Amino acid sequence: MLMNSSENAATLLYGPNGFRVIKPGHFVICAASGVPVPLEELRYWSVDLQEPYASAELSTQRVLQEQ
Repeated sequence: MLMNSSENAATLLYGPNGFRVIKPGHFVICAASGVPVPLEELRYWSVDLQEPYASAELSTQRVLQEQ
């Protein structure tokens, strides 16, 4: 059975001003909460850790964990 790209998480390369799709999909999984984040709603990520986040709060929590 063929899988639709909407059923699979995307793989992205995160840069300081945006991201590049490496493997197509319609969402990524938040590194802090595990919830799916649609690509059109993705606003927060770490360039250093190469991780996406569902919200600014989760992004901040993750940064504080790394210190």
